[in-house]
Amino acid sequence: MTSVARELGLAELPREVALFPLISVLLLPHGQVPLQVFEPRYLNLVDWALGHGRYIGMVQPRTQGSSGESAPDDAPLHSVGCLGRLTGFEEGEDGKLQITLKGLVRFRLQDELPMLGGFRRARVDYEPFRLDLVSDSEAVIDRDRLMRALKAFLKRRGISANWEALTGLPGEALVSLVAMLTPFEAS
Repeated sequence: MTSVARELGLAELPREVALFPLISVLLLPHGQVPLQVFEPRYLNLVDWALGHGRYIGMVQPRTQGSSGESAPDDAPLHSVGCLGRLTGFEEGEDGKLQITLKGLVRFRLQDELPMLGGFRRARVDYEPFRLDLVSDSEAVIDRDRLMRALKAFLKRRGISANWEALTGLPGEALVSLVAMLTPFEAS
C-alpha cells in the first residue's frame, strides 16, 4: 500500500468515487493492476480522476463477459470494491492510455450517483475495511502454507510462476497478488 492512504486515514479518503467496472479485473489493497484505457467514457474517467486526487474505484459487475471487458452501464455491481490510486500514466500515440492503479482500501457501495462524462460514480463507505490500512508488519500470514497451497493450485492448472519473485514480496502484497492473479470466478 502506498503511504498516502496510511497517512490520510479513512476520513480523508473520497466519499464519492468514479467507478471502473471491468469484468474479472480485480484490485485489492496492496496490489497493483495495469490497465489499458481506450473507451471515451473511461478516458473521461481518468481525466476526472487526475483532477480529483487520482482515485478510481474498481468494482466487479454482476454480469458475464470476457475478462477485462467493460460492463454495460446498467449492469448491477457487487457491493464491495477497492479504491485505487493512479500511480502510473502513459499516453500512447493512438490516444490509448496505459495506467497503473495501486489498491488502497476496500469499500462498500452505498449509493450509485448520476453518471458523469459517461462513467459511473458512487458514494462509498470504507469503515468496514479500515484494517486494510494496517501495515504488513502488523498482519500475520502463514507464508509457507500459502506458498504450498499456491504451488499445488497452479500445478493442477498447468500454470507456471516466478517463485523467486513471489518469495521476495511482503506478505500483504503476496496475498493481494495471489488473489488478483489466480483464475477464480469474479464472484
